[in-house]
Amino acid sequence: MTLPGRSPAHPGPGAGNTRARYRRILRFAAWHLAVIWWFELFLPRIGLARLAERSRSRRMRNFAQRFHALAVELGGLMIKVGQFLSSRLDVLPPEITAELEGLQDEVPPVPFGDVRALAESELGSSLDRVFAWVDETPVAAASLGQAHRARLLPEAAADVAFAGVIVKIQRPGIEAIVDVDLAALRKVGGWLSHIRLVSRRTDMPALVEEFAHTSLEEIDYLHEAAQAERFADEFAHNDAVAVPRIVWERTSRRVLALEDVTAIKITDLEGLRAAGIDPAEVAPAFGAVMFDQLFGSGFFHADPHPGNIFVTPTAQPVAGRPWKLTFIDFGMMGDVPPGTRRGLRKLLIAAASRDGRGLVAAIGEVGVLLPTADTAELERAMTHLFARFGGMGFAELREVDPREFRDFAAEFGDVVRSLPFQLPENFLLIIRAMSLTSGVCSSLDPKFNLWDTVEPYAAQLIREEQGSIVQDVAQHALDAATTAVRLPGRLDGLVTRLEDGSLAVATPRLERQVARLERTARRAISALVFAALLIAGALVRPDDQVLGTVLMSVSVLPLLHGLLAGRRRL
Repeated sequence: MTLPGRSPAHPGPGAGNTRARYRRILRFAAWHLAVIWWFELFLPRIGLARLAERSRSRRMRNFAQRFHALAVELGGLMIKVGQFLSSRLDVLPPEITAELEGLQDEVPPVPFGDVRALAESELGSSLDRVFAWVDETPVAAASLGQAHRARLLPEAAADVAFAGVIVKIQRPGIEAIVDVDLAALRKVGGWLSHIRLVSRRTDMPALVEEFAHTSLEEIDYLHEAAQAERFADEFAHNDAVAVPRIVWERTSRRVLALEDVTAIKITDLEGLRAAGIDPAEVAPAFGAVMFDQLFGSGFFHADPHPGNIFVTPTAQPVAGRPWKLTFIDFGMMGDVPPGTRRGLRKLLIAAASRDGRGLVAAIGEVGVLLPTADTAELERAMTHLFARFGGMGFAELREVDPREFRDFAAEFGDVVRSLPFQLPENFLLIIRAMSLTSGVCSSLDPKFNLWDTVEPYAAQLIREEQGSIVQDVAQHALDAATTAVRLPGRLDGLVTRLEDGSLAVATPRLERQVARLERTARRAISALVFAALLIAGALVRPDDQVLGTVLMSVSVLPLLHGLLAGRRRL
C-alpha cells in the first residue's frame, strides 16, 4: 500500500488502525457498488426498472449520509472525495450534493499542541522565537492541514512589508493516511476498470493516479508556495485579482507562512450585502476569472470552493468595482496542455454560438471523443439540444418539464452510449474547477445564467482566433488539394465494388434498433417462462414439496437465459 518513490509506513502502534482504515474504505465501496449494480443494472433487466426508480432518491440520500459520516470520521482524502462529489451540481442529484456540501467546512481540528510540535520540528526553533504571536485556535481546518493566524516579529515584518500572516501546518501523520487512502482508491479504481460501462469511458486507474499526484503535491507546502507565486505572476496585470504573498523564511515542506488576506467569503451573501456588494455582480466576475485561467493561460486554480475565494472590499474602484477577488490555497493547481486548451477554446466558441457540429468536432479535438467515432447522430443530438435548451440558466432548466429530458434521453441515449467517449487523464481537475465554478456562481445568484458569461468571453476568443485565420485558410486549402489528388483513386475503387457487388451500406441506427428489439423479445419470453415456472412451483409445493421445489429451482434457467441472452456488454 505504498506509493512509488515513497517510503512505506513503519509498523507500529498505528499499524492496526491503518489496516482497519483500508478495509473500512473498501467495505464501504464494495457494498454501495453492489447496491448500484442491483438496482441500476440487474432490476431493469428483469423488468423491474420502476421499482429501482421509486427508491432511487432514498438510496442516493442514504449513500450521501453514510459517506458524509465516513469522511468526517476518517478525514484524509475521504474529505477530498466528498468535496468533489458535493461540487458536481451539474450531474449529481441534490440528495448527494446537498448532504456533502458541509464537508467544505466540516473538518475537526487537530489539538494545537500536536501541530505546534510538528511546526517547531520543521522550522528548527520554538514558535515563540519565530513569530511574535500565534493564535492557538485555528482559523480553518482542512483535510490535510490547518491554518492559524500569527504575527511576524518586527524585523521579519519590515522585510516583507506586512506583519499579519496565516500559518498553515500539516496534520501530523497525514502522509501515512494519504498512502492508505490512495491504496484503497487504487483498489476501487481497479474494480471499476473491470466494468465495461466505466472502462470504455475512462481509464479509472489513470484517473486515480492523477488524483494521487495532485494529493501528494498538496502535502508539499514548498510546492504550494511556488504555485502561489506563479499564479500571482499570471494575474500581475489584473488588479481585480489578489494573491497572498509568501514568507519564504518561515516556510518548509510541512509549514507555510503567507500574508493574511482574510476577507468576505465569496458565498457569504449577508456579508457581501452588508459591505454594499451585490452578489449577482460577483458571479459573472468570478466566472470570467476562471474562464481566463482555463482558456487563457491554461494554469488554473483547481479547488475554487467557497472557502478558498474571498471578496475583498477596496478603497478605490478596481475595474469599475469597489472590490476584488482574492484566491488562497494553491495546493491543487492544474495545467492545461496547449493542444487541449485549443480544443477547449473551440468548444467554448461552438457552445456560445449554439453550433452542434462545431461542438462535436471540438470534443473530438480535446480527446473526449475518439477519432474513429461516427458523429453524425451526435451532431444531430447536439443541434437538437441547443435548439431546445441552449441559453437557459440553471433556474430556467429547473422549470423544464422532466418529461422533456426523459424524451431527449430516450431519443439520443443509445447514440451517446454507443460512441467511444473517454475521459482524458488531465480532465479530472478541469471538470472539478468548472463544477465548483458553476456551483459558486449559482449560489451567488440563483438566476445566474452561465451563457451570459460564456458569450462575451467566446466573442473575445473569436477576435483572438482571427489572428490565425491565414493559417486556417492555408490548412483548408491543403486539405482540399489532398482530397482532389486522392479522389480519382477512391472513385475507381467505388466503381469496382459496385460492379462485383461487395459494397455494403451501414445503417447504425437501424441496426441498433433491430438488435434492441431482438434483446427485448428474448428477455420477454424468458421472463414469461421464468414467472410461469416460479408461480407453478409455489402453487404445487404445499401439496407436492418435491415437484414444487424442482419447478422453482428450474425457473432459474430461463431467468439466467433472459439475463445473458438480452445482455449488453457493460
